[in-house]
Amino acid sequence: MDNKLIPILLKEQREKNSLSVKDVASLLKERSIAVAPKTIYGWENGQACPSADVLLTLCEIYNIKDILATFGYADRETFHVTKQEQAVVEAYRSHPELQEAVDLLLGRKKHEVL
Repeated sequence: MDNKLIPILLKEQREKNSLSVKDVASLLKERSIAVAPKTIYGWENGQACPSADVLLTLCEIYNIKDILATFGYADRETFHVTKQEQAVVEAYRSHPELQEAVDLLLGRKKHEVL
């Protein structure tokens, strides 16, 4: 994980939930994840990073519902598809023999002159 926000947000979320590092270590131990408090400090200082499984467990402990948004990944614009657009995509996929013609018509592919 190469997200520089992770250490900062782990500490913020722990403090927001009024948990000490020892509390978090105990809560992780209850979930069969044995880590020393110094490991948690390392995660919060950016010296190490928890595994994906441990990060998800920390999110559960910290009551983080929207993980992507919390860690800065949900800033991207959401792409919405209408029912009509979905029907067009489904029709396109169901007719592979016509896909080249549709691609040409939409300008996604250039017509090759022989």
